Amino acid sequence: MPNSTAQLLRSRIGKVCVAITGATAAEMLERASLAVKETPFLEFRLDYLSKPAAALPEFKQFLAANNAATAIATCRRAENGGRYKGSAASELEILVEAANSGFQIVDLELESAEALKSAGIDKIRATSAGLIVSWHDFEKTPDLDKVYARIAPFEPDFVKIVPTAQCLTDNVKLMRFIERMSDEASIVGVCMGDSGIISRVLGVRAGSTFTFAAATVGEETAPGQILARTLLETYRIAEVDAATKVYGVAGDPVNKSLSPLMMNTAFRRETVNAVYLALQATDVTDLVKLIQEIPIQGVSITMPHKQSIMAHLAHTDPLSAKIGACNTVLRVPPSAGEPAKLYGFNTDVQGILIPLQKRIELKGAKALVLGAGGSARAAVFALRDKGAEVFILNRTLETAAKLAKQSGAKVIKREALLKSTFDVIINATPVGMSGQSVEPILTAAELKTTKLVFDLVYNPVDTPLLKQARSLGLSVITGVEMFVQQGARQFEIWTGKPAPEDEMLKVVIHALRQQYGGMVEPEAAPARVAEVEEVEEAVQPEPEPAAKPKVTTKAAVKKAPAKAAPAKAKR
Repeated sequence: MPNSTAQLLRSRIGKVCVAITGATAAEMLERASLAVKETPFLEFRLDYLSKPAAALPEFKQFLAANNAATAIATCRRAENGGRYKGSAASELEILVEAANSGFQIVDLELESAEALKSAGIDKIRATSAGLIVSWHDFEKTPDLDKVYARIAPFEPDFVKIVPTAQCLTDNVKLMRFIERMSDEASIVGVCMGDSGIISRVLGVRAGSTFTFAAATVGEETAPGQILARTLLETYRIAEVDAATKVYGVAGDPVNKSLSPLMMNTAFRRETVNAVYLALQATDVTDLVKLIQEIPIQGVSITMPHKQSIMAHLAHTDPLSAKIGACNTVLRVPPSAGEPAKLYGFNTDVQGILIPLQKRIELKGAKALVLGAGGSARAAVFALRDKGAEVFILNRTLETAAKLAKQSGAKVIKREALLKSTFDVIINATPVGMSGQSVEPILTAAELKTTKLVFDLVYNPVDTPLLKQARSLGLSVITGVEMFVQQGARQFEIWTGKPAPEDEMLKVVIHALRQQYGGMVEPEAAPARVAEVEEVEEAVQPEPEPAAKPKVTTKAAVKKAPAKAAPAKAKR
């Protein structure tokens, strides 16, 4: 059972502890003064200072002036993943002095505790501060019970165990450990790394006393650490409970995805008790195992897994089976002795068709699709289904030829572009995505073969391709439109409720404007949301919009498996 000191401290701390860093005490205190207004639970990383002991009087003044704050003093040694270059004995002296300066909790890493033995721990016990004994592994998630067995003899007030998630299911390993041990001790547990975000949000639900977060971008103190504001506002960690349904976006990479922001906004707007996470998935089998074990009720599948996920689905809707790619997974709970099953859908199709049908007549139109991956397959089959003549340009000719044969499209070589004209060019590759190459995917002369350019990349909203097209006087469709439309259909499949499209669009555009310093050109953003100021239509006069597709309800989803073709195993 957690001891009395831990119980007392738990009564005054929140679920999120904000890590405060800085090169000087003044810099740290400036950041702390801002953070404490929203989150009064702070960790001061004293090991970031060149002379941490000399700075303690300044921290003492701050804590006296902010007596509602609860502060952890950490002075982690360099050999244990921190920055302090002194000995374990000198680290102990700093932590004892920190406790006497008003810090309510001090963090001593396990390796230092083992070096100092019980005599060192007794010096901390002689103060009024609570003790965290912490352990970190920056490479893997080993046997956590063995780690706990090393910590337990020190009888700390809090046991902090932080491995690194090499795969998604490492999060499950940690959370199962927390669930087993939280009645025995006050456990603080998170997984580091891009794949560890699940534990940072769901760990508290599993029994972790609290989790850690960064104050601002660039101040992360561990790999995979996310902003406190993101935890509190986007993931609504304070509201996550046993009844909260879990959803997510799975891909590699997903760290820049705005899907969590958009979907969590939709859940909040429609009062759905759910949280939507970014799942850094390098292996589809690992992802499927995670879906079943958490469990995760629905997943948005993005690059590069839209095709490989098909082999793991019990059923798909006919369109996904035809395309051979899926961007939406629904987990149907076990019933009547049957295990839980995964159903697949493809909402990329509607995300592509709806914006296009507002601009051009697709029957008989000539379309050039760049790429032959999951998104390209959705575009090609969707356009062919509407009677368009489709040409595929891809780096790997064999992949393009296979897709063309399956869909009734045609392959076109780069040198033939200038001899052709198109009603629309669609970029279905990641070229232009934030963090990717900025080399033009087509030359100006090649772009002039069309009057309309549709880039499925949504981040940045004004991609290099769209900037190039606009400079040539061409009309453009941003990936934001496709992104919101496909997400809205996913929301409807999962919840059975109409998606709050305007709210979803509004929050995505706002986020992109903030990300790029407000420099989102008016015509780069769709004009469906009246609340979003200074946003104008992306292209000039359009034909009458096509009828909005029928909302997919839960009832429709339940019927889908009976009509769906079974997924074919990937060969």
